[in-house]
This record gives sequence, C-alpha cells and structure tokens, in this order.
Amino acid sequence: MTDKDTGGRAARRAPRIAAADGLVVVDKPAGHTSHDVVARLRGMARTRRVGHAGTLDPMATGVLLIGIGRATRLLGHLALTDKEYTATVRLGQTTVTDDAEGEVTASAGTTGLPPGATEAAGEGRVALEAAVARLTGEILQVPSKVSAIKVDGKRSYKRAREGEEFELAARPVSVPVFTVRTVRAAVADDGTAVLDADVTVVCSSGTYVRALARDLGAALGTGGHLTALRRTRVGPYGLDAAHTLEELQTAVDAAGEAVNGLPVMPLAEAAAAAFPRWDVDEKQARLLSNGVRLDAPGLAEGRPTAVFGPDGRFLALVEGARGKAKSLAVFA
Repeated sequence: MTDKDTGGRAARRAPRIAAADGLVVVDKPAGHTSHDVVARLRGMARTRRVGHAGTLDPMATGVLLIGIGRATRLLGHLALTDKEYTATVRLGQTTVTDDAEGEVTASAGTTGLPPGATEAAGEGRVALEAAVARLTGEILQVPSKVSAIKVDGKRSYKRAREGEEFELAARPVSVPVFTVRTVRAAVADDGTAVLDADVTVVCSSGTYVRALARDLGAALGTGGHLTALRRTRVGPYGLDAAHTLEELQTAVDAAGEAVNGLPVMPLAEAAAAAFPRWDVDEKQARLLSNGVRLDAPGLAEGRPTAVFGPDGRFLALVEGARGKAKSLAVFA
C-alpha cells in the first residue's frame, strides 16, 4: 500500500507504544529550533514527556541532548555540564544579534588589524592570538542582547526586537579552551574585506559563543560576529554518539508498530557517563528510596552524583549538603 502524501513511498507504521525512558543524543540540523527537535522526538517516542538540555540557536548544528520519560529529570543537571564547539568568527563586521542571522550594523573591515593574520607567525595572527588569550580562562562576559535571559521578567530578545535600550550585566563564565585553527581572507556580501577565523571553544554552561565572537572583534578594533556554530560535545556526549533526525526516523519506521525502535540510551548508562558514581549497599538503597538522607561526609556540595544500588540499578541523583546526601531526583 502506498500513501499519496509521501510521493508513493510506503506509509509509515508508527509505533503504538512509547519509547523507553532514557537519553537520545541528536545531531541537530541547521534551520531547526531546539523545540522543533523536541516536537519531532515526541512523535517518534509516542509520548509528550520529552525535553532537551541546553538550547541551540536555529543556525547552530550539533549535539542536542533529548530526554525521554523520566530522563527529563536529568536534563537540568546535564545542561550545567561543560560544552565544546567549533565555530567561525567573521572579523570586520558586527551584527545586531552577534551572529549571521542579524542585520549588519557596521562594516569596518580589517584595516585596523596588522597584516599577516592568515599566516601562522604573521603580526596580525599574533595580535589575534593575544586577543583570544584574554578571552580564555575565568572571564566576565556580557551576554548577547538577543538571548533568553530575563530582564525585569521579560526576555532580553523581546526587548531587543522591540527596540528598547537596556544593558545586561556581565556574568562570570569559564572558557578553558579558546583556540584558533585557521584564518582565511573573505569578502562579505556588501563587498567588505573580512577575515574568517575557525575556532574551537570549550566553555561552561551559560557562556555565549556569539558573545566571544563579538568581544574578539571589539578587542581587535574590527568588530566581529559568528557565522557558523557546531556543538561537538555536551559533558561526555559527543557527535560520535549522536543521530540525525533522519537516522532516528528510519530506526523507528523499521521497527514497525509492535515495538518502539527509537535508539534510547538507558537511564543508568546516561547517568553513569555524566556524573560521578556512588555505589551503595542494600540498606542504604532502601533508605534512599524512602526519602532518608544518607550520611555522606565526602560527597561534594553542588556537584550531582549518581547513586547505584547493589544490583546496578540507578537509584537517584544526589549532592552533598552538610555531610548528608541531598536528593535531586529519585528514580528507584
């Protein structure tokens, strides 16, 4: 049987049962919002209990963590892990959004930068590397105005789009890695001579790579914005574990109606990969499941730890609090 709406292809036979609880690592395509991906996964997983950790802008691609079922309770903690990106910074132009999606606000070009930026030992490259070094480590960063940060209860991007004048406060972020891989000469759409720098960034949660591009351009006197962004890792989950939406749909279609073929990483496996592990005995497991705070004098405060029972089951996510194990999410 064929379906006219699918151009003659066999009609999809959607699974009748929900996918197992767990994590799906998606390689998000450009042009999709993070919510678009969640919507697609809800259909594949046959449940509305689907969420994501760490929003990616529509122009960005790469690792997006999707939680299914009870795994949605892990997402807020997974979003706080460090992230790795590859990106392209265009030097010589600024935009209203600090990326290629926004209107160009200035085209200064790169005349203010010493020559030789495309050469490994050129004077311009030395200046570029020095500016990058100043944006590496523990820094204060002013987020992009076109962001989801709330200002007096209203999203920053809404204020920016309505033409409001406002300032965002600088916030401490960590950028342990900010390296320049290659620099090449380019010409912008308006004819401005620019430089495109391909970079690698490893940063803490809450860091805006767009803002790094903006600040790098400001430091060099050229202006700068982001033209490409790909997230290559969130915590321990990299592109090697990621699936495209097409791959996921193919797996679901191939499984048919009787089972759900969505390739889900089980809760226990996902937790063990992302958090320090604490194995407890049967008595401790029973107490923890009943809501009792276990004695845990060596447990780090403010750092989630995955607790496993003697049978290997993932029981809970906890953190240290005054010598006790404070439950963040219980799964037993």
